[in-house]
Amino acid sequence: MFKKIIEFTPSVLSRLVIGYIFVESGFGKLQNIDKVVQYFESLNIPFAHIQAPFVAGVELAAGLFIALGLLTRFASLPLIVIMTIALKTAKSEDIVDLSSLFGTSEFLYIVILVWLLFYGAPIFSLDQVIAKKFCKNEACQKRLFI
Repeated sequence: MFKKIIEFTPSVLSRLVIGYIFVESGFGKLQNIDKVVQYFESLNIPFAHIQAPFVAGVELAAGLFIALGLLTRFASLPLIVIMTIALKTAKSEDIVDLSSLFGTSEFLYIVILVWLLFYGAPIFSLDQVIAKKFCKNEACQKRLFI
């Protein structure tokens, strides 16, 4: 069991950190939604008054799901999309080569989210609890959520 804990520590830490980042970001956006709408409008994002609260809500909810390890793979997808759009809109002027792309926090978040998309939350997660409750063999548990 100790070996398994050591093996999955990077996964758990990554999940908790990225989850926290998005919960905090989404909550902050919701607290200052008027400023976020203005910022989205300055980036020429269409329907900023609709998209700003939508993005904030998705960041908050998906971040919470990832931190809890609940539907981790599914929760990673909308965050990857949001970060990709952020790179294209808010960061495009700053990205001139691969080094500048790789140095953005948004790109690093995408890397972690892609990892979570492929590997899920195999330990210390609600996904694991649900899989163990509904699946009696390991093959089923891996197919279900993990």
